[in-house]
Amino acid sequence: MNHSVHHRIPRRTAAVAALALAGLLATAAPAATAAPAAAGTATTAATAAAPDIPIANVKAHLTQFQSIAGANGGNRAHGRPGYKASIDYVKAKLDAAGFTTTVQQFTYNGTTGYNLIADWPGGDTNQVLMAGAHLDSVSSGAGINDNGSGSAAVLETALAVSRAQLKPAKHLRFGWWGAEELGLVGSKYYVNNLPATERAKVSGYLNFDMIGSPNPGYFVYDDDPVIEKTFKDYFAGLGVPTEIETEGDGRSDHASFKNVGIPVGGLFTGASRTKTSAQAQKWGGTAGQAFDRCYHSSCDTTSNINDTALDRNSDAVAHAIWTLSAGTTEPPTGDTYENTADVAIPDNGTAVTSTVTVSGRTGNAPAALKVGVDIVHTWRGDLVVDLLAPDGTAYRLKNSSSNDSADNVQTTYTVDASSEAANGAWKLRVQDVAAQDTGYINAFRLTF
Repeated sequence: MNHSVHHRIPRRTAAVAALALAGLLATAAPAATAAPAAAGTATTAATAAAPDIPIANVKAHLTQFQSIAGANGGNRAHGRPGYKASIDYVKAKLDAAGFTTTVQQFTYNGTTGYNLIADWPGGDTNQVLMAGAHLDSVSSGAGINDNGSGSAAVLETALAVSRAQLKPAKHLRFGWWGAEELGLVGSKYYVNNLPATERAKVSGYLNFDMIGSPNPGYFVYDDDPVIEKTFKDYFAGLGVPTEIETEGDGRSDHASFKNVGIPVGGLFTGASRTKTSAQAQKWGGTAGQAFDRCYHSSCDTTSNINDTALDRNSDAVAHAIWTLSAGTTEPPTGDTYENTADVAIPDNGTAVTSTVTVSGRTGNAPAALKVGVDIVHTWRGDLVVDLLAPDGTAYRLKNSSSNDSADNVQTTYTVDASSEAANGAWKLRVQDVAAQDTGYINAFRLTF
């Protein structure tokens, strides 16, 4: 990821994706019904499940990138021999796996740069799903997390496509970009030299830049709603909370595609920003420390990788490729209003609330109001959960139960709220009614 800072466009507040949360269902009173656990896909039921991406294979690619850097002056930067050797390594793997590869040359700062494009034969070439990562490092080191991690995960996913002899409905294309660290140079060159008719065929671009940070967070790009939902559903299915990615917004290669109107999405595990106490509670790791202390430094080596984060994110890459290439996707329907601020739940204490304010609607709420609940808790049987309408009417979503020994409440309830005015302050009320377990409201959302 490069250093450039861009002003962030404010997050969507309404008419965003309905973010279905997978997870074990909580007990619901008759006033509300729990939705089935999210299937983790946005495609037809006939979609084949994505394979597990072997972490050993991904790490083997990282070892190769480290060796390439070591043999070429310690880095894999633009214009340096380590970068071209990295291109040659990835290309040889893809050629052997049956991809059609193209090396695209460009010139920057008086030196030659390279992009590598790999097309998987078949699929509708009028609907192209792309996934990519920048392959260059900074000059100060081997760049194993930034961005050997994304490059290796995309490569191994492409090789998994070949092993499965996948026959997706959409055409698959993978890209490895040069000179990202100098200002997204390679990806801009690719997009700018793609004719308008070809740009229009790209249904989505998925970007993976730093996905194995040693003190990781789990961040999902807040861009195209279908792509965003695909990733969020996947991590919800693992019981891993996610947050919206802001640190790298506009600073990696997805920006080159987004700027010409191509739908984008992606994953990120954090760079130089500091992990907060709340994030450490969610994800483990060390609060008060950077997600990647070796960002853009010589210590960004193969020892600078969190295997769990790399494994989860590599599998998420494959999940998205299999899901989004399978055919017609169904965009989330309805307008969503969301509060993602964490609210601590006192142990055996008073009730707390998270508030979503709905405005600009006409009439009453729907008879099938979707209530997305994401509560992180060490014993969910202690929790009583209600939806409070703007007039104070309470709809019981979940009762406490001494037999409900699982953790977390991550699901979507359906409430008949047709007697309630749509506009106003809706609250999720949560109370812990027994001792010795702790947690917090991670997110609360309403979909009309």
